[in-house]
Amino acid sequence: MTGPDDEHARASSVTGRFQQLAGSELFSPVQWRRRVLFWGGAVLVGLAAIGFAQAADWAFNVFHGVVTRNRLWAFLITPVTFALLAWLTEGALRPTRGSGIPQAIAALKVEDEGFRQGLLSLRVAIGKMALTLAALLGGASVGREGPTVHVGAGLLYTLGRRFGFDEPAAAGRFILAGSAAGLAAAFNTPLAGIVFAIEEMSGSFEHRMSGILLTAVFIAGLVSLGMLGNYAYFGHFNIGLPLGEAWWAVLATGIVCGLAGGLFARLILPSDTGFRGVIGRLRARQPVVFAAACGLALVLLSQLTNTGLYGTGYAQAKGILEGHSDIVTSFGVLKFLGNVASYWAGIPGGIFSPALAVGAGLGNNLSAILPGVDPSAVALLAMAAYLSGVTQAPLTATVITMELTDNQQMVLPIMATCLIARAASSLFSRQPVYRALADKLIRGYELELARRAAEAVPEDNDGQVLIEDPATPPLPTDTASPTDQRPS
Repeated sequence: MTGPDDEHARASSVTGRFQQLAGSELFSPVQWRRRVLFWGGAVLVGLAAIGFAQAADWAFNVFHGVVTRNRLWAFLITPVTFALLAWLTEGALRPTRGSGIPQAIAALKVEDEGFRQGLLSLRVAIGKMALTLAALLGGASVGREGPTVHVGAGLLYTLGRRFGFDEPAAAGRFILAGSAAGLAAAFNTPLAGIVFAIEEMSGSFEHRMSGILLTAVFIAGLVSLGMLGNYAYFGHFNIGLPLGEAWWAVLATGIVCGLAGGLFARLILPSDTGFRGVIGRLRARQPVVFAAACGLALVLLSQLTNTGLYGTGYAQAKGILEGHSDIVTSFGVLKFLGNVASYWAGIPGGIFSPALAVGAGLGNNLSAILPGVDPSAVALLAMAAYLSGVTQAPLTATVITMELTDNQQMVLPIMATCLIARAASSLFSRQPVYRALADKLIRGYELELARRAAEAVPEDNDGQVLIEDPATPPLPTDTASPTDQRPS
């Protein structure tokens, strides 16, 4: 017979087991709520990326159709668009400027609600998409992939915050997963999305994040696959590079394109001194006029080509990979300058796709001095090398180049080229460009906090205001004390 004490002990044991199961990660209601939010958010990111991509193609095709009929229209449309965007992005929409990846990295690094909200709010995400489309409609030499990362981070961060996951560490996981899903859906490159999150965004990897990242990237990629089919961004290229003399192409593209990528990164990083300091002060004093001048420079450079330097450069890069010879010899160098002009203008837009176009153009030049090597193979190596040189993220550049061209045969040459390019790039830019820009955002925010505390704007000995990154979010007007919102 069992007494009351035995029955009570058995009931307590069963209750304890249920509590233990409910508290486990697999059955925890809190964990399931977070999983559902991640899944739903990844679907939203995938849909946003697809809609954004199609709208971006439409916007650029409208501009392309106009300038194809008469190239002179660009002299009016592009400078006016640049000026208008510079004016619109003063104030609350300032975080929409630039690529968007530095904003996501900065928000991930700084566990401060006010700072994150200023960079990743829903208003910023919507503004980022709308203004990047306007930039492409005006012919800017920008891409949509960086902005898609920014939008993905903003959507998941806003969703998590709305449903109670506003604790700093939890919010950071939403930002990281949204960024990875954004890149994966933008390029249809799921592996690159994961590698990008580990190598570029976080700089480290928590074991517990593996499932979150994989799930978010898988769902966003599944949405893209279901709506657009299984496609490679540039199409399928059956390119190979045999051992032997052809490997000189690895060394040549790694060094040349790595140096070019490092130079580009150095030119777009804000500075208080030297030539970049002069550029920064000109932009700070007359942002609208300066942006219009950058737009005019892009149009003038485009007159030296038969295809123009506008947009992502996708068509030119694909043409070079396919072996078309109707691209001007100087396309790579001119596209490089066009990208610099577009970024200096401070308008919204990414640098991923335009960087691939520059690399393809430089590879087209290098193939002339590498007889006996498949020009398409040289162009593919150069694309990977230049992207690695700009971002100093060789793993991301390797994986993304392979997935964009659906090519597995050149994994070793591409990897070797990216590693060489990363080393060469560091001669010009010692810090990866996205991280350097993110650090500039953080320093600008801290400087603004200090200025609020002092109730005056400090100036240097020459009376010149220190140059900040133009994408630093403005502080809320009701900020009471700098210690209340100082980034940790």
